[in-house]
Amino acid sequence: MTGVWVLLGVLVLGGVAGALLQARNGRIRAAKASDVKNLPERVSGALAAEGVTLVQISTTFCAPCRHTRVILSALAEKTDGLTHVDLDVTETPEVAQALSVLRTPTTLALTPDGREVFRVGGVPRGQELLEALKPHLANA
Repeated sequence: MTGVWVLLGVLVLGGVAGALLQARNGRIRAAKASDVKNLPERVSGALAAEGVTLVQISTTFCAPCRHTRVILSALAEKTDGLTHVDLDVTETPEVAQALSVLRTPTTLALTPDGREVFRVGGVPRGQELLEALKPHLANA
């Protein structure tokens, strides 16, 4: 009988953990003052001269990264002042480490001077992302 209770407990905890992870997926997190860092050359060299650059941190075998690439590319094509750059960090994990990226895909919204506006862990929701970008694109 104890085994049944242990199994039930594990299933409940697994369900709660899964629900929490799903709720966090695609959530926009505003940058904190502590998020300002010296950007690696690979990132700073990819920033657009004006507007906001969405820097997508991906890995080679990441399935959600492909979906994120489609969303961000389409958003950048139809939005003035918005650029999308996809960085594969499979061979250069030090870039992800320097940016404090713990999962892929992670999307960073960066200004031309390298300031992080916000970040999204997981697949972003296009409309929410556009709403969060509007105040920063008005200056472009």
